[in-house]
Amino acid sequence: MTEHRDIYDITIIGGGPVGLFAAFYAGMRGLRTKIIDSLDELGGQLVAVYPEKYIYDIAGYPQILAKDYVKHAVEQGLSTGAEPFLGEDIQVLEHLEDENLLRLVTNKAEHWSRTALICAGVGAFEPKRLDAPGVADLEGHGIQYFVRGLDRFQDKDVVIVGGGDSAVDWALTLEPMARHVTLIHRSKFRAHESSVQKLEESSVDLYYPFYEVKEVRGNGHLEEVHFHQSRTQEEHVVPAQEMIIAIGFVADLGPLKSWDLTIERNTIVVDPLTMATGIPGVFGAGDIVTHPAKFKLIATGAGEAVIAVNHAVTYMDPSARLDPGHSTNIMEKKKKQAEKAGASAD
Repeated sequence: MTEHRDIYDITIIGGGPVGLFAAFYAGMRGLRTKIIDSLDELGGQLVAVYPEKYIYDIAGYPQILAKDYVKHAVEQGLSTGAEPFLGEDIQVLEHLEDENLLRLVTNKAEHWSRTALICAGVGAFEPKRLDAPGVADLEGHGIQYFVRGLDRFQDKDVVIVGGGDSAVDWALTLEPMARHVTLIHRSKFRAHESSVQKLEESSVDLYYPFYEVKEVRGNGHLEEVHFHQSRTQEEHVVPAQEMIIAIGFVADLGPLKSWDLTIERNTIVVDPLTMATGIPGVFGAGDIVTHPAKFKLIATGAGEAVIAVNHAVTYMDPSARLDPGHSTNIMEKKKKQAEKAGASAD
């Protein structure tokens, strides 16, 4: 008995913003597409970690909440027929040379595809924990690494720890609603220059560089944050009912490390001209990949997805056009084909 294989043209690994745009574009190119993601909803880190965070570097939006952007990205990503498979961790990816097919095995099922596009962000990630007395005891009781909603910060004294984009963005987002915001950082800021400038012009109290949290206190809920200047030992105490710790994440590629990929600094090396990895038919895009011209932005990830999808098309059919033309022409052509098919059915 012949084994039944439901073979897709392209499988997108990762349902974040880059993966969603890749799925949309693959549909534009007429590819039968599926998206596999380990989370139970599409949107990746933006919806899982930063739903209430503003994004400032998306074309067409001066600023937009992550959850609102994800809503639009999901609508677009599924609009050309992509099928999502959620809550599935891919454990095995192998290229069957004799059949030129990809076999993907998850914790739930076996998937078959002619090509695959890895858009897995930074892989699995956990927040870096702040090692200071009282922090672990009060986590979830005023201290948090992930922000799910903003209501809790209304009219509260808020302390933010960190100096990257997330810390700076949270400080700017919460300034208008919190009673007071204090930001503590042990080094220089590593955020976008324009955001840092806005922060310095805001009412947020800034303690940097060389400032570190020494201890937090509270009776069942956060009440005070004690910190000091590590060089002068000058000590400070501020009232706080909420604290966001944004000192980074530890990323782990998980099973991807066991695949036949070239890994460099926890990212997958790809050909910048095609976005191809070392596995035939497997491409990459977004924060998960690296190449000499790499910039880790959603905008550049979307561009990489377009390159990858177009080269996936010519990988499957060398006679196909690499550049299909402008989106308007593509969609008009698809509309006419659909109308023609409908007329034939009648």
